[in-house]
Amino acid sequence: MSTPRPPAPAKLVISLILQDRSLIGPLVDRLMARFGPLDMVSAWLDFDFTGYYAAEMGTPLFRRMLTFRDLIAQEELPEIKAFTNGIEAGFAEGGRRRVNIDPGYLLLERFVLASGKNFTHRIYIGGGIYADLTLIYTRGRFQTLPWTYPDYGDPGMLRHLHQIRRRYTLDLKAI
Repeated sequence: MSTPRPPAPAKLVISLILQDRSLIGPLVDRLMARFGPLDMVSAWLDFDFTGYYAAEMGTPLFRRMLTFRDLIAQEELPEIKAFTNGIEAGFAEGGRRRVNIDPGYLLLERFVLASGKNFTHRIYIGGGIYADLTLIYTRGRFQTLPWTYPDYGDPGMLRHLHQIRRRYTLDLKAI
């Protein structure tokens, strides 16, 4: 019989996809007001893997990954996704988003993204939000899954997620 126990706190990871880089300052300010100081910020990453957002947001698109110093409870993910959806709506113009904000969390074993869309591999976690198991960590590296978005399997992204994981390991030791 397994004995229930509280899960480990998670490292909050937020991806920002946008065309207008001047929005990064106001976006980061809003996110820091809610989640506290930043811990790590990626370099600008080119984002042109699927063309999914091009019609709505234009091109070229860029991504910046943010992590925060304070760890979160895993069960906060639906509330976090609702908050970031509100930010997206607040920055929209003419009914079109100017930024896509994808929150998720990193644990030693996996990387999970929040989604408002159901799919076979997504688990409902409340508030209209699903958890998308995006990557697993095994044999010393992140492994993609058949449904992993192509950009999250990119070597540059995986290197950045490894850096976040190393930082998260230190965070856990400090608890």
